[in-house]
Amino acid sequence: MSKKLIIAEKPSVAADIARALGGFARHDDYFESNDFVLSSAIGHLVEIAAPEEYEVKRGKWSFTHLPVIPPHFDLAPIEKTEARLKLLARLAKRKEVDGLINACDAGREGELIFSYIVQHSGIKKPVERLWLQSMTKQAIQAGFQKLRPAAELHGLRDAAMCRSESDWLVGINGTRAMTAFNSKNGGFHLTTVGRVQTPTLALLVEREEKIRRFVSRDYWEIEAEFACAAGRYTGRWFNKAHKKSDDEDASATRLWDATQAQAIHDRCLNQPGVVSEDTKPSTRMSPLLFDLTSLQREANSRFGFSAKTTLGLAQALYEKHKVLTYPRTDARALPEDYVSQIGTILAGLPVEYAPLANQITKSGWVRPNKRIFDNSKISDHFAIIPTGTPPKGLSEIEHKLYDLVTRRFLAIFYPPAEYLVTSRITHIQDDAFKTEGKVLVQPGWLTVYGKGSEGDEDGPPLVPVAPGEAVDNVAVTIKANQTRPPARYNEATLLSAMEGAGKMVDDEDLRAIMAGRGIGTPATRAAIIEGLLSERYLYREGRELIPTTKAFQLLIALRGLKIDELCSPELTGEWELQLKKMEQGQLARSTFMRDIATMTERMVGQIKAHQDDDIIGDFATLTAPCPKCGGTIKENYKKYACSCCDWGAWKIVAGRQIEVAEMETLLTTGRVGPLTGFRSKMGRPFDAEIRLNNDKQPEFDFGEPQPGEEDEPVDLTSLTALGSCPKCASRVYPIGTLYACERSLGPEKACDFRSGQTILQQIIEPEQMQKLLESGKTELLTGFVSARTRRPFEAFLAWDPKQGKVVFEFPPRDPKRGAGKAATGGITLGEHPADGKPVLLKPGRFGPYVQHGKINASLPKDRPQDGFSLEEALALLEAKGGKPAAKKTTAKAAPITPAKAASATKKAAPKAASKPRQPS
Repeated sequence: MSKKLIIAEKPSVAADIARALGGFARHDDYFESNDFVLSSAIGHLVEIAAPEEYEVKRGKWSFTHLPVIPPHFDLAPIEKTEARLKLLARLAKRKEVDGLINACDAGREGELIFSYIVQHSGIKKPVERLWLQSMTKQAIQAGFQKLRPAAELHGLRDAAMCRSESDWLVGINGTRAMTAFNSKNGGFHLTTVGRVQTPTLALLVEREEKIRRFVSRDYWEIEAEFACAAGRYTGRWFNKAHKKSDDEDASATRLWDATQAQAIHDRCLNQPGVVSEDTKPSTRMSPLLFDLTSLQREANSRFGFSAKTTLGLAQALYEKHKVLTYPRTDARALPEDYVSQIGTILAGLPVEYAPLANQITKSGWVRPNKRIFDNSKISDHFAIIPTGTPPKGLSEIEHKLYDLVTRRFLAIFYPPAEYLVTSRITHIQDDAFKTEGKVLVQPGWLTVYGKGSEGDEDGPPLVPVAPGEAVDNVAVTIKANQTRPPARYNEATLLSAMEGAGKMVDDEDLRAIMAGRGIGTPATRAAIIEGLLSERYLYREGRELIPTTKAFQLLIALRGLKIDELCSPELTGEWELQLKKMEQGQLARSTFMRDIATMTERMVGQIKAHQDDDIIGDFATLTAPCPKCGGTIKENYKKYACSCCDWGAWKIVAGRQIEVAEMETLLTTGRVGPLTGFRSKMGRPFDAEIRLNNDKQPEFDFGEPQPGEEDEPVDLTSLTALGSCPKCASRVYPIGTLYACERSLGPEKACDFRSGQTILQQIIEPEQMQKLLESGKTELLTGFVSARTRRPFEAFLAWDPKQGKVVFEFPPRDPKRGAGKAATGGITLGEHPADGKPVLLKPGRFGPYVQHGKINASLPKDRPQDGFSLEEALALLEAKGGKPAAKKTTAKAAPITPAKAASATKKAAPKAASKPRQPS
């Protein structure tokens, strides 16, 4: 009896299919029924690789073997999942299996996973495609009734392979070439680039450059208060002759001259006014349904969720809970034949939405509407909407996202919100003041968000003015302001910029124009952002994304090398448009790959042809002379270098760029700082001064004397003693970055008491050191940050006479909730596909972690444990590489001393310049 082999993308989906179709018996890693054999991949099982003759064993980080452009790509099994690949090949080659069904995720990546498995295994049997929009039982059963011929999706397969191969070509060649370029003068400076990640980085660097170049401008605005028979109202002066210009800061209400503002004030004060008024009805449509990018933006704006977190939650709500449709979509409309299904979805929503859903049904608001139902606006998947399956067991953050999608779905069927908008102009001779009022008449879709009450969404109430009534100006106020720099990107605004290839696309018409030209796809944008963070091209500060010095250096180099394809978001958007055309059968795979190969050859050639000191950029000539020969110092791509001798200093020190003004201060005075923003090799932040050493080279100064300085007497006459030394009763002074006993200084050292003025990022104020010297202990200090865990903690600093050191003393802790009870086993996320053993989510001392057998893996810091899925856990465990959890031993803990902690931080700090002395 013949059977079909169904291959899903992950084990959980295979289990859902087995439950939906029924009649399956479970075997090791697969299911079988009378009609089907069913198994799954575990994400990607194979990866592309260059043919063996193109694989460089040695010297791959030099220019010798570049560019690497193989005529074709081989496929190599991923070692950790090779057993699953062999299982699928064995099942596919069974005699009774006469065809395959591709049940991987319905998108570009799912098509690639399946195609690579079939290609690597050499399977030549017919293939059909299961295309699911939802994971409910009914949707799966319906999908198997409408299997698609694989040939319909050859364009999608080709686009997926081109995306994979082009990313390999640009990433491998670009990364190796830029690494070789940056390592020419010694060392190894890994510099990763990518076809999509680097243009995304360019967006952030360009915005940060605008912020750094920004110079605020003073401007003035004028507000006036008017009295009429019914009361008072305010108006803002505006220039009736204002026209749009290239000046982004200019507006009709801004005055750039204080004298002009004062003149307007003087001539309008206490003068009568004449009123003209216009009132018009206005409507505001509900927002469109969510696609993945708009959902990520909204969730970031409302809840602070990262794009990665939102994607993970949406995937869990689709795959695990079955309450949302497929999330990795770029469509914001529904199919035209979906009108008849809306009633069923509305009826299945939870009771909290019932009044809103019933109003839609009762009013007959579900009807054909191109704004909602439009086949021309859908490619592979329609907008994200609820499935109508009642949610059960959602975590708090999962419910937040479900509520966001469900209310957007309900709102789309409600009528527009209706307003009355009043524009009032008060004329005082030739000067005009504008007042605007907005009154909500019918809330319409705002009801869905609880904004239906009187006053919601209203502007300021306007007192009425009778026709022909004169008004009196009773007060005029001049308001001084300054222009502000552009806002930094957060994930919401960056996703919008990526969607429009650098152009913000909040406007729906502009979205349509830019459709298909974005950077990346809805499914990949979260991973792009996370990749830039993990490569330390970006860091998060609150909700802002800030490019690092490493990012600026990369963009300076690429611009100087004229590699526009990696600097231009718009050009990258064009590549994405080409892939979209390929999906639709409008572009040949060979054409795309030929263009990518040409671009790769040009890119490597450009990098090979340049030296690092001939990179063209906006570099400075310093006013301070060379400390070695007095010559002129010029800035280049990597260094500040003398044009007359061999003196030079690196621009980037410990992950921080030394700015021109800071270098000039260092050269002029011999030291600069303390400077903030340095990071050790372990990624830990620290502050330090930089000084010129005896060789005239920059080095960190942590308050310790240079060789020879310790023998020199120290002048303490200008300093104030803080108290008596706890070791020898001499006086303790603030010296540099230390608090030190006077007898620990100078040529004759008779005491070794010293303590840092900053310990683990906590500044120790002189008053606290004085308290420690007087009473033996500071007040409770709350700003310490652990060098090991990077977590903040609070402690006292105390003198320990037994150890003869300043130590941490921790406040007593509240008893832990549930103390004395047996520790819980955590939450079971599911079974591991490799051995069927449970995968647990557990609370830990340093945060939640997942456990499988003896393997532990901590959750990322930006990923809350609520809604954490089995698939995320499997990925973490796989990345852990199968390392068993370290055995814990119990030993009597010695007190932790700040000196040890500070020493560890100092040892982690990298060198400051070309010939720095390692801080002791």
